[in-house]
Amino acid sequence: MNLLSTTSIFSFYTLISRILGYVRDILIAVFLGASMFADAFFVAFRIPNTFRRLFAEGTFNAAFVPSYTSENTKGKKFSQKFADEVFNLLLISLLLIVLLAEIFTPFLVYLIAPGFYSDFTKYTLAVELTRITFPFLLFVSISSFFSGILNSNNKFAAAAAAPIILNLILISALFFSYYSNLNYTKALSYGVFISGVLQLIFLIYFSKKFYFPKVRLRFNVNYKVKSFLKKLLPSIFSSGVTQVNILIGTIIASFQTGAVSYLYYADRVYQINLAIAGVAVSTVSLPLLSKKIKERKNSLANDIQNKSLELSLLLSIPAALGLIIASHDIVNALFGYGSFRENDVLQTSQALKYFGYGVPAFALVKVLSNLFFARGNTKIPFYISSFIVFLNVSISLIFFNKLGFLIIPIATSLSTWIGTIIYLLILIKRKHYVISSRLKVNLLKIILSTIIMSIFLFNVLDFFNAYLDYNNNFKIFYLMFIVILAAIVYIITSYLFGILNLKNYKAF
Repeated sequence: MNLLSTTSIFSFYTLISRILGYVRDILIAVFLGASMFADAFFVAFRIPNTFRRLFAEGTFNAAFVPSYTSENTKGKKFSQKFADEVFNLLLISLLLIVLLAEIFTPFLVYLIAPGFYSDFTKYTLAVELTRITFPFLLFVSISSFFSGILNSNNKFAAAAAAPIILNLILISALFFSYYSNLNYTKALSYGVFISGVLQLIFLIYFSKKFYFPKVRLRFNVNYKVKSFLKKLLPSIFSSGVTQVNILIGTIIASFQTGAVSYLYYADRVYQINLAIAGVAVSTVSLPLLSKKIKERKNSLANDIQNKSLELSLLLSIPAALGLIIASHDIVNALFGYGSFRENDVLQTSQALKYFGYGVPAFALVKVLSNLFFARGNTKIPFYISSFIVFLNVSISLIFFNKLGFLIIPIATSLSTWIGTIIYLLILIKRKHYVISSRLKVNLLKIILSTIIMSIFLFNVLDFFNAYLDYNNNFKIFYLMFIVILAAIVYIITSYLFGILNLKNYKAF
């Protein structure tokens, strides 16, 4: 298995999904802008989608893959039994959560967006939309279970492709509501619900070769399931620390008009790199790490981790500099149309710039935590993540009155970098990880390649400045051209420096 090629397959489908996600968000920006309706929908979507990200982007895998892989080595009968027990426990728990959420939706919305309560119309709309979208959590969380089955068997394509369905459905909902004069926010909310159902059907179909569930509305919590739960509950928090920070940011931002929308759009832009440099790399490497550690081949596990970190840095560092340099042009080109005015572009781009500083850290946290998860240790990541969140909340609350919503991306980036350093120090101290000399050398090469790319990007943006004006409806095509040119420059320099070589990322 080659780490780079496998990650590339995962990343390809993720990239398609994110591009469609951008199309979706561009359309939302055009039709809704940063209005009350946009804020209400984003809160309604944020609640189940945060849980979706928590489950789908590392959390469930972190706890499930090592346990399922361990049972699978004993034979299919053992892995089938374990999977059935986890599936039924998950199904019953989620049904209960969704039921309670539907009953107490007003209270839930108040917790997530307390600032909405002063505007009764916005608050009522957010409650109504949340009741429609929340069952999405049930379907997409169970979908994550089947993704875990596929990932454990080194089948990553279907799991990566499943989110494409969400974006296709929401784009279709927008066009349908436009041509039929239906309410945009309701159409989007029902689209979220429908996409959850379709994703689940899609993943069941592809995973049936390895596992098909035996549905029983009862569960047996034996010692194996208890062990899994002990890993899962802390990992929900630790693997999804970035998403937890974003959710907290939404709560704080709800007190400032339009801030929820600004943060949502900024979040959407940097998430594409996180999905590739963080989620894709950590998802692909976790089964490999778990297997090598179980076989007590620690030197191979360390090699895999070094290659994973190098690949993550190779992808995240240039992305971070690109977002910082071109934040205004990116937001303007993607969302600067229709109801999304120039001031909305300015506010969103500022948030994006500060998120950009944290992009490598967001990715590294996911990759570094794998060495704990592969060993069945979810406590240490939980403690570190708790500290990250505590630090983020403290900084945000202290400086919110002075800096407004911009303190949220600043605090998120700063706290995550501190968490990354803590992860490294603990891993090295416990002798779970040794930084290879090759990684140290290649990190310098990555930084040098990024500097060359950044200089090129800065000058090209300046040259095309007039074509990237807010009033130019074709600005997105110019931006795409610039991004492609900058990517080519980075790829060429990385190749010449000997970093971008398929053989370098061979795994075992």
